[in-house]
Amino acid sequence: MPRKQTPDDHQPTVDAERRARREAVVVEHMQSENVQAWDRTMATFSHARYELPDGRVIDGRDDVMRYWIEGRTIVPDQRNELIELRHLDETHVLINFWLRGTPTTTGRPFEVALWALYDFDDDDLMTNERVYVDVPTADQIAGRVTPDGRTAPSA
Repeated sequence: MPRKQTPDDHQPTVDAERRARREAVVVEHMQSENVQAWDRTMATFSHARYELPDGRVIDGRDDVMRYWIEGRTIVPDQRNELIELRHLDETHVLINFWLRGTPTTTGRPFEVALWALYDFDDDDLMTNERVYVDVPTADQIAGRVTPDGRTAPSA
């Protein structure tokens, strides 16, 4: 089955220096998650926020920290691996990645390919990570539709 094309396949207008800074932030975010260096991971955000495929929104430093720690209690060896990174526009970086781990509840390892859309501020820090089970649509990228397919509250 052919891979879905991401929306707006045009060349982004983000300059090379800004692209490099944002790529470094994404890589730092992922690497620090893998080693559970939460202060480093938190430093990649100007405002910590996750929107998850099941509809949950984790918003704010304390709630995000709790989300990370509780998640690693259930899947202590959880790790991610970058497959692809793309700059979509002035604000968004889209990645495709492997999520792997072994839940303590089953003892059976898993591997799943997911997508994450990062929103960046003017200081090249993340303001949101939206996680998807499939490549996000143009409406999801624009924030009109949530990762779980509902109309976004601000839409």
